[in-house]
Amino acid sequence: MPAQAAPSRVPQPRPTDLFADRLLAVLSGQRPVHWMLRHTAGRAYDELIRLAEHGPLRATRGTRPVVRDIGYYVARPGAVEAFARISTGDQLKAMAFRLERGTDLRWRCTAVELGGPRGPRSDDD
Repeated sequence: MPAQAAPSRVPQPRPTDLFADRLLAVLSGQRPVHWMLRHTAGRAYDELIRLAEHGPLRATRGTRPVVRDIGYYVARPGAVEAFARISTGDQLKAMAFRLERGTDLRWRCTAVELGGPRGPRSDDD
């Protein structure tokens, strides 16, 4: 009987990679904003709605935007601040987001920004 090889473990993508792709899909119009509803917490969903309304990462001249690079900083256990460089043709944009791990051990986006000035904030900030 031939020896069986130990099952190889498929590497799982990092939460930062998954969320960069998810956020890009919404901000480029490939997915509707409500697709992120269960993947966000706090104000992140409202921020995503505001950003998506302007379609900042929609394809230009038929070129779909892609994530070129991702970096992150572990702010504390269970909280990661990340950035992604997004390219659309010869244009490069920056996207920043924060992920927090809930008591259910699922990661959720709690903040998202796209290169450029922030929108108006409420008085309770």
